[in-house]
Amino acid sequence: MVILVLNCGSSSIKYQVIDMEAASSKLLAKGIVERIGLPEGDLTHKPVGKEPFELHRPIPDHTTGIKLVLDALTDPVHGVIGSLDEVKAVGHRVAHGGEYFPASCIVTEDVKAKIQSLCQIAPLHNPASLEGINAVEKVLPGIRQVTVFDTSFHQTIPAVNYMFALPYEYYEKYRVRKYGFHGTSHKYVARVGAELAGLDFEKSKIITCHIGNGASITAVLNGKSYDTSMGFSPLDGLVMGTRCGQVDASAITFIGEKEGMSYAELDTMMNKKSGVLGLTGISSDMRDIDRAYDEGNERAILARDMYYLRIKKFVGQYAAEMGGVDLIVFTGGVGENSSEMREEVCTGLEFMGVEFDPEANRGARGVNKLLSKAGSKVKVAVIATDEELMIATDTYNLVK
Repeated sequence: MVILVLNCGSSSIKYQVIDMEAASSKLLAKGIVERIGLPEGDLTHKPVGKEPFELHRPIPDHTTGIKLVLDALTDPVHGVIGSLDEVKAVGHRVAHGGEYFPASCIVTEDVKAKIQSLCQIAPLHNPASLEGINAVEKVLPGIRQVTVFDTSFHQTIPAVNYMFALPYEYYEKYRVRKYGFHGTSHKYVARVGAELAGLDFEKSKIITCHIGNGASITAVLNGKSYDTSMGFSPLDGLVMGTRCGQVDASAITFIGEKEGMSYAELDTMMNKKSGVLGLTGISSDMRDIDRAYDEGNERAILARDMYYLRIKKFVGQYAAEMGGVDLIVFTGGVGENSSEMREEVCTGLEFMGVEFDPEANRGARGVNKLLSKAGSKVKVAVIATDEELMIATDTYNLVK
């Protein structure tokens, strides 16, 4: 069954085409549409076993972008399917499902209305997902669509971990609580990591670290999300590329008062001007921070040390919450590629039973591999995340 997986951002569409069977999957093509709504748009199409293809032209909206993707998929030269009739379903990544969606589901008018109602608490992500769903309805009328939510996996978190100690009425009125994100990735790498480490996924204590420009850590207890570092929005928790992570809220109100900043300006400051970018003034990309660190830049040294230490703090916290840990998993752009970060986080955790293997860690990039010594009580692994495969799997299981 050929499934199109879409991850729509405000000005981009990432896509993969996967041929799904009951016990196997085959990637046919992947690509990205960028600069939607700008004077010059880009499509980069990478069919498996064929030459990549690029197109540069104005792409005014998501409907046009998805049309161009479908044209590329059926093109006689760089296409991967004979006709659009071969595409049997479309799976969408949706950032925020609120309390409505504990699992992936088939798109209906009611589902669309609920996603729309959550746009006010996910203004950067949910509107783009809805545009993608509506665009597919126009260009592939009648095709079954499935939504896979970043928040669904975290709907098992107990109230003791998801509530904030604010007046209860704000939860009742506005559903202000922790939701957590990256759920599709956390679920995938926890399951694959458990298999690699020889653990029973449903009888284990796993800490998954999804570390990229956006970053979060999840405590997975007996196969279910028990706690996670992102909160009401993807701002909370770890130090990130441009996001501040955990901070004393009164520091924000103090800065706002002193600087005469509006709520919107404070939101932009915390989401887009903070993190390692705010600390260093250099970049939001950890590769640039690593270079500055090696050159002895004091603020880069401070930023990277804070970034690493915050990860370690959450690992310790979640081990305490679960009464121990069997496996620590690293994934995401930085998690899969930075051997320094993995070693720094695991060094000093010997008291918890972590015996890290620097040799196994060295040079491990984008692979699935154990990074702990053979006798280590707590296993450590790097797992290459595959959110698109999870979306395709959920889509296949719902429409087959």
